[in-house]
Amino acid sequence: MTVLVTGATGFIGAHIVLELLSRHIPVRAMVRDEKLSNMFPKNDLLEVVKADLFDIDSLRAAVHGCEDVIHCAAALYVRAKDVQKDVIDPSIIGVENLCAVMHDVKRIIHTSSVAAIRPTKYQNGQVLSNEDWCDDATVTSNGYGLAKSEAEKRIRVWAEGKDIRLVTIHPSVVFGPVLHKRHIEGSMSYLKHFVKGPPFVFDIHINFVDVRDVAVAHVNALDHGNDRQRYILHKKGMWMKEIGHALTSLRSKKYTTRKLAKPLAYFVALIHPKLTLKRLRESLGKHVNYDVKDTFEALRLPNFEVHTTLNDAVDSIEAYI
Repeated sequence: MTVLVTGATGFIGAHIVLELLSRHIPVRAMVRDEKLSNMFPKNDLLEVVKADLFDIDSLRAAVHGCEDVIHCAAALYVRAKDVQKDVIDPSIIGVENLCAVMHDVKRIIHTSSVAAIRPTKYQNGQVLSNEDWCDDATVTSNGYGLAKSEAEKRIRVWAEGKDIRLVTIHPSVVFGPVLHKRHIEGSMSYLKHFVKGPPFVFDIHINFVDVRDVAVAHVNALDHGNDRQRYILHKKGMWMKEIGHALTSLRSKKYTTRKLAKPLAYFVALIHPKLTLKRLRESLGKHVNYDVKDTFEALRLPNFEVHTTLNDAVDSIEAYI
């Protein structure tokens, strides 16, 4: 049976498409821009369809005939001018519209995020689990957290009482080999900083996981793991300075480890295209961790080592820039 993958040309979605094809599972890749489908190899099992989460008719056509849906489509704009329109609506309205047309779907795997778990106001060093929710987010305080938590809540309400399998996957920041130049942005911009960025790092802590583990998790969750479960995917938390040291030890090149003082960091945030002063104030010198419980065992994941993730990720970035 064909699996519909929404957001198929995104970083996670593209890896899911390749994982499905590697298992000889027919895939219907839902995209907004058909030109981007050239990132996929020619394959008789792959069907590319153009559809939009805000277009019910196109969604209905995309879902038609599919009993399995992996919903990855979402938006993340750090400097969004209109947070409601650019960040929140694609997640919440998108999920509502998708639910409205999934009449014959039997299994749905929903890509959420640790942003749906981590509260806006958290204690430094706090350990969070799949029992936690981002319940304190607002449009102004944490638009992305609001988008991810509300979208998850709505798809869970929709699934109540239905004979349907629903699993939500909550990755931390996703690193790994990119499949297209556009994948270097977003979560991979943290590592792009070490390849192309300025000769300093921020006092920022990054929780991350390998995109290949994330892809396998989505596909395996169709059959493995508990129905209605929330699975956190997280491998390691490292400060940017630690990542610089790790890359230097892995590769025959010195990567920056010089930590920028807080006043200078705030100044840089004023002119940086992907940072905001508000974001830095909330994250500098602070961190959380995640209890993944039995996620890697329950979903039978490869469990990529940190050095493999970082090395493969930087290799792929350097190949594109």
